[in-house]
Amino acid sequence: MSSFLAGAATVLAFAPAGVFPLAAATFAYLIHLWIQAPPRLCFWRGFWFGFGLYLAGVSWVYVSLHTFGGMPLPLAAIATVGYCAFLALFPAAAGWLQARIPASNAVRACLLIPSAWVLFEWTLDWIFTGFPWMAIGHASVGWPLQGYAPLGGVYLLSFATVALAGLLWLVVHSQRKAECVMAIVAILGLGQALHAVQWTKPSGAPISVALLQGNIEQEMKFSPQRYAGIFDSYARLAETTGAKLIVLPETALPRFYHRVDPAELARLEAAARGNGGDLLLGVPYARGENYYNSVLTLGVSPQQSYHKRHLVPFGEFIPPGFGWVLEILHIPMSDFGRGDAGQPPLKVAGQRVAVNICYEDVFGEEIAQRAADATLLVNMSNVAWFGDSLAPAQHLQIARLRALETGRMHLTATNTGITAAIDRDGRVLGRLPQFAEARLEVVAQGYDGMTPYLRLYDWPIVVFSLLWLALLTIRARFIR
Repeated sequence: MSSFLAGAATVLAFAPAGVFPLAAATFAYLIHLWIQAPPRLCFWRGFWFGFGLYLAGVSWVYVSLHTFGGMPLPLAAIATVGYCAFLALFPAAAGWLQARIPASNAVRACLLIPSAWVLFEWTLDWIFTGFPWMAIGHASVGWPLQGYAPLGGVYLLSFATVALAGLLWLVVHSQRKAECVMAIVAILGLGQALHAVQWTKPSGAPISVALLQGNIEQEMKFSPQRYAGIFDSYARLAETTGAKLIVLPETALPRFYHRVDPAELARLEAAARGNGGDLLLGVPYARGENYYNSVLTLGVSPQQSYHKRHLVPFGEFIPPGFGWVLEILHIPMSDFGRGDAGQPPLKVAGQRVAVNICYEDVFGEEIAQRAADATLLVNMSNVAWFGDSLAPAQHLQIARLRALETGRMHLTATNTGITAAIDRDGRVLGRLPQFAEARLEVVAQGYDGMTPYLRLYDWPIVVFSLLWLALLTIRARFIR
């Protein structure tokens, strides 16, 4: 039970609370539970820690399934608990693995456990399409450790967080307390010093940007009777700004692009052309027998498009063998096609914009692959699916880390919030309140250049962790 409570308390290290030192404390407690415990016990302690972390941290899955997906309450509760239990298997496996490898307490606390944790966090990035939402490195945004983000991304931050927890445990249980305190100060100090390094340089003149937040209730969004009002809301917001780049949220127009009245598209395009700029429109797009969650450009630049590639299971596509789920969930347009790999940035308003949709920006390496050729990052989301839950604040925190990793400004336009502009150093330059129809006017600077993360992605910390596990395993076998 104590490991479950510690895992649940770790959620307070993430946004919106953002008490990052709490993560070091809860992980120090987990390390205490794992030190010298047998593998089977470490598995279960890791499972309960992970179950508490995910049950408290992604409880908004229930909101999506029941409140907005129409799934019956008991079934939605069972599905949410089952999903969190599945996610908890990864911390459980990390605990079992580290316990199987002999090592001294100091090496186990500061190297072995961080390596095992990172490897299973990274596995969650890609297995079954991936769900790295609660990677502990996200919680370090706004704290000294974020200085390491351009070097190795979220998993380097996760490693550093768990290593700090190991040092904290050693401060209490080791005879060499002074050395451990000095190591903690050195890690935090270097992270803080790295904040001053500018990995990228300005590209072109700053541009004015308007991020539109329509505040359309999810239960009303796909009602045909509400369409005219939805369109009018966004058209009015677009027509009353002088911004060079106007950004609407994901599926701002809940109607296939080819079925939108040409006069309505002309009205939006006129708003962009009147400013000598462009507009990014979130709209479903049909091509042949497939349809996509897409972004299309309107304005002075040639028309371009981006089709979402990393789709949400059950929300945007149905995995093979799960077609029966459609009879339970009532989610419009829940079987999108995947966009092509290697889609180029959109050339609009004098910038090269790497667009991503909804939770695509949770995947740091995928964003990095597209950001290298871009000067600006733009996320277009509809987080109304999650209501007044932890998800919007967590999503904003994740977006801040993507800005840090890539050295690019990150602009995010959402339907109900949180709409925000984030500088390349992770600072939030402006944001709108949730559940309000509004427009955020900002000045955005494009950037060129490569952070180390844009060149090497997650591989350095993944390989480093693998090597430590391998070396300690070989050493143990050799000594035996």
